[in-house]
Amino acid sequence: MLKISRTNSNNQDFITLVKELDNYLKITDGDEHDFYNQFNNIDVLKHVVVAYKNNQAIACGAFKPFNTTSVEIKRMFTKPEFRGLNIASTILKKLELWALELGYNYSVLETGIRQVEAVGFYKKSNYKIIPNYSQYKNMENSLCFKKQLS
Repeated sequence: MLKISRTNSNNQDFITLVKELDNYLKITDGDEHDFYNQFNNIDVLKHVVVAYKNNQAIACGAFKPFNTTSVEIKRMFTKPEFRGLNIASTILKKLELWALELGYNYSVLETGIRQVEAVGFYKKSNYKIIPNYSQYKNMENSLCFKKQLS
């Protein structure tokens, strides 16, 4: 059975999962990893979700305020051996619900075009591609998405 816990960036299981995510991204981002990594400081994340199966942390996600009406989804990761089981969808829905509870109307996110599975996942989750925002404006390998929460 899957257990989902709301926590923050001090959660040791979240920190461990993010290290796995960063190791994966170092490979897929290549030379651009340091650029992207500077925007992924987890210290600023107060809204974190960790998924557990048999008391093992297997997936995570987070959000941070983007502006007064939107949050930015950050640090989505599922351990490879647990992919394809709709765990990421469950985490994303939990994050969206939490954002709604806090009065936000939209969520935005950035992922790399090399993250083919992530791009497909966000499209399937009703995220729409938008012009690259903020620090991603001139990054050819970035894709930005937005979704109205309901």
